[in-house]
Amino acid sequence: MTQRQAIQRQSIEVYGARENNLRDVSLHIPKGQITVFTGVSGSGKSSLVFDTIAAEAQRQLNETFTAFVQGFLPHYGQPDVDRIENLNAPIIIDQKRVGGGSRSTAGTYTDIAAPLRLLFSRFGQPSAGPAFAFSFNTPQGMCPECEGIGKTVQLDMERFLDRSLSLNGGAILHPEFKVGKWMWKMYPLSGLFDNDKPVQEYSGEELHALLYGADVKVSFGEFGSRYEGLIERFTRMYLKKDAAAMSGRARTIFEQFTTSQTCPVCHGARLNGAALNCRIDGQNIADVSALEITDLIAFLDRLSDPAAARVAGHLTERLHHLVDIGLGYLSLSRETATLSGGESQRLKMIRHLGNSLTDMLYILDEPSVGLHARDVARLTGLLRKLRDKGNTVLVVEHDPDVIREADHVVDIGPGAGTHGGQVVFEGRYAELQKADILTGKFLS
Repeated sequence: MTQRQAIQRQSIEVYGARENNLRDVSLHIPKGQITVFTGVSGSGKSSLVFDTIAAEAQRQLNETFTAFVQGFLPHYGQPDVDRIENLNAPIIIDQKRVGGGSRSTAGTYTDIAAPLRLLFSRFGQPSAGPAFAFSFNTPQGMCPECEGIGKTVQLDMERFLDRSLSLNGGAILHPEFKVGKWMWKMYPLSGLFDNDKPVQEYSGEELHALLYGADVKVSFGEFGSRYEGLIERFTRMYLKKDAAAMSGRARTIFEQFTTSQTCPVCHGARLNGAALNCRIDGQNIADVSALEITDLIAFLDRLSDPAAARVAGHLTERLHHLVDIGLGYLSLSRETATLSGGESQRLKMIRHLGNSLTDMLYILDEPSVGLHARDVARLTGLLRKLRDKGNTVLVVEHDPDVIREADHVVDIGPGAGTHGGQVVFEGRYAELQKADILTGKFLS
């Protein structure tokens, strides 16, 4: 390899980027450094960083998988750019909410729950077994009543069934069981009912068959199906699924016809009796998972057993990352579906700080949003940790304190929309000050 080739591979090279309002942008982005992209809103920062660099890196990475696997991955079209060279595998930390359903919590998403489970499996009394016995996502640890969700959901028959009406008259009120629809046909075709008789006039045997099923087969012409009662069918199709993972419309309809309550067995703790009876200093794993992160650190610091304190050390280090990035008020039991976009982005950062990957391309979208001024310095410290592990970090940002910490700055502008899309400045922050590019825009 020639010296020139070695130098070239030390940077990501973009040639002729024209995505959205970009005007044939070409630039070299140094690897192994923090590069911050600045500019007014609409100048083209996101078009360059996310719609061009991130999209192409993700597209090329996806193409390394087989066609079968690619069918399960998000599709990324080729951005409007001549070429991009020397890309690394990307990790995109945007402000999209984490989601993940009812089984995903701050602890499970960041994997911080794993060392906590290990701590209780080794030092909790009485012992409940290995670490997976303290997970509400495993059969060995989950509450048998709510299956680890922490609440039970039931079909509300008063909302689901109008007993003053007949099957043909629309007694089943759920929109998927509307008269004439596929889901509805099982009941009038079963031969079990007078389809024009109001449900309130059914005999006890007929009502039981409507709600709980009967041992008959229903013919739909070319094929048949085992008959299912309304409650049996609704439970299989809806109650056995995670409502938090449903689409917005499906979840709204689901909630319209169900009622939920805290699980009467585990009282919302999600775990079975053995896991909840195991304690350290009088606290079970559900108790400490519900503590705010700052209080959980204090609990761990008070552990008197030297061996337990050593196991807790790694856990405490991970928890301090959450405090450093302004999330000390969260608990490990907080469901990720309830987090804001800014909280989600910071949680993603913590998740990636825990891995040992190097030579990756980290791409962040305004990570300082929602942070108190005192937490911005902690944020930049986390960015430096990502860099110092041997990674390249690209940040779209407005905060002057974050810009000041950059190894390299790219200013896009000079204006927004058709007045932007050009590289106005590229270089070190000290050179940026001398160039006076940001006077009146970011610097006081």
